[in-house]
Amino acid sequence: MSAARSLVRNNTEDMNVNNGTKIAFIGPGVMAEAMIAGLIRQAIVPEESIVVSGPSAARVEKLSDRYAIQSTTDNAAAADGSDVVVLAVKPQRLDQVMNDLRGSIKSSALVLSIVAGATIEKIAAGLEHGSVVRSMPNTPAQIGEGITVWTAAEAVSDQQKETAQEILTAFGDEVFVDEERFLDMATALSGTGPAYVFLFMEAMVDAGVHLGFSRRIAEILVAKTIRGSVDFYSRPDDPLHLARLRNQVTSPGGTSAAALYYLEKAGFRTALSRAVWAAYERSRELGVDSSPHWPESLPGTSD
Repeated sequence: MSAARSLVRNNTEDMNVNNGTKIAFIGPGVMAEAMIAGLIRQAIVPEESIVVSGPSAARVEKLSDRYAIQSTTDNAAAADGSDVVVLAVKPQRLDQVMNDLRGSIKSSALVLSIVAGATIEKIAAGLEHGSVVRSMPNTPAQIGEGITVWTAAEAVSDQQKETAQEILTAFGDEVFVDEERFLDMATALSGTGPAYVFLFMEAMVDAGVHLGFSRRIAEILVAKTIRGSVDFYSRPDDPLHLARLRNQVTSPGGTSAAALYYLEKAGFRTALSRAVWAAYERSRELGVDSSPHWPESLPGTSD
């Protein structure tokens, strides 16, 4: 298995994107807005070099007013002359959007996709354009704390890879992988991951309310516990394996031991593993438009 290699760097140094670079966002959704906001916040490109396109005139005009960017409901017009075309649409709309764009993207342009499950091969064929980067960001990108896993087609030049990297670092960190198969894995783990975390937090808050806390106090306790635990794990001076950290707060016969025993007995790890696997399978299905398939068993389980 080829290891992922991190290409995170300070996006204010040796910048490849410049004031003359025109970026078109096809799709005006939440993630596209996060990317636009990051590019402007980091001063990677000026507002007038960004155009957003989508079927809802009200939505694209709202983004235009909010960020002082250009807007249109014509996908082909947005892509025409752009140096980077960002595909930020729902997987179900991709085929129609590619029909709209085919022939409108200049040969030297880079196509950067954040469409879940859509393979490089499918996008390159649908657009008749070889320079495609496929990426999977996640929700924290909206506050500049995202993590994006990405890879590139063979036709993508080194300069275009640098451009993609600078765009992706505008709203968080990024990890480049050599093989596209890691993108479906990233979709299941980090792309969908915030949903698992929020559900876990919600369950903890509900448990706190059941104990007798007000919901607001329970929310404060849970949020600070999650944040503090992540920060504690992320200490650069003394990184520890997660199991060692868990053992540090698990005294023999104590409250943590009792709670963890119940979680293990209830199949917490197996449920989470199956959830991630289900997301992985769904990501693959979106890429080939096949019917859902649920695994009969998973590695490490007896189901």
